[in-house]
Amino acid sequence: MEWNYEIQEDGITVEELLRTEWGLGKKVVHEMRMAKSVTNAKHQEVVWKEPLEKGTTLHFKLPPASSPYEPKHDVELPILFEDDHFIIARKPKGMATHPNETGQTDTFINAILGHIIRNGGSYGEHVHRLDQGTSGLLMVAKHPVAKNVMDRMLEQKQLVRDYEAVVKGKVVNRTGTIDFPLGRDRHHPTRRRVSPSGQSAVTHYRVLKHMEGKTLLHLTLETGRTHQIRAHLSHINHPIIGDELYDGPMTQDGAYHLHAFRMSFTHPFTGEKIVVEDTSR
Repeated sequence: MEWNYEIQEDGITVEELLRTEWGLGKKVVHEMRMAKSVTNAKHQEVVWKEPLEKGTTLHFKLPPASSPYEPKHDVELPILFEDDHFIIARKPKGMATHPNETGQTDTFINAILGHIIRNGGSYGEHVHRLDQGTSGLLMVAKHPVAKNVMDRMLEQKQLVRDYEAVVKGKVVNRTGTIDFPLGRDRHHPTRRRVSPSGQSAVTHYRVLKHMEGKTLLHLTLETGRTHQIRAHLSHINHPIIGDELYDGPMTQDGAYHLHAFRMSFTHPFTGEKIVVEDTSR
């Protein structure tokens, strides 16, 4: 995997770029140093602690990396964005993000890895996940540095994810924030619940439309806890219709409507503002 990167400000060093700007861990940085992964535009070795001028071009060359998943080649998922570093594709409702048991290959990451390998790559790792019953946009990193960088951006809330959900009842306030910590429900193996000792969880919502006995909401995650939207909406007595795990009314097909329709971020390697929207919803 190779790409060029242009230094954005005077005085930054390679070490600072990797550790401070991109947030790479010590192990990854050490491996890159040993592999001589960073050179100048003429492919000459650079001094890692030497300040660089704005506009200096660095060349990155990473050794091949692989993923532990088995590629699946007979499933083509809609890809809405792809470059040398990331893929953003649509996960259908009912498909798991990744294998949960040995030998499972019918998941999103298996299908995306098949696409990557067919196009000459070898590595794919999901940056975040969607519940099996949730549809929409998922991001996959195409090399370990991209995975490390996006993990940091996700932690620092620099990857914005927007959802739509149809919930029970009329949500009165046009906008609002649901700010309750979430933890495991000790009475259920997978369910989450509001708990004072849980992890911080913040969900912002906006009413899009009132319908008979239900409301269409636009939701934005500030944090990304397991089942966050589902547990938060249930807690405020507006569970997603069809989400029986969280006390939502039953639907005829047993499905619930929660769709990740938009993702936006500043590309860490190009500086470009990326907005990807799934118009199929």
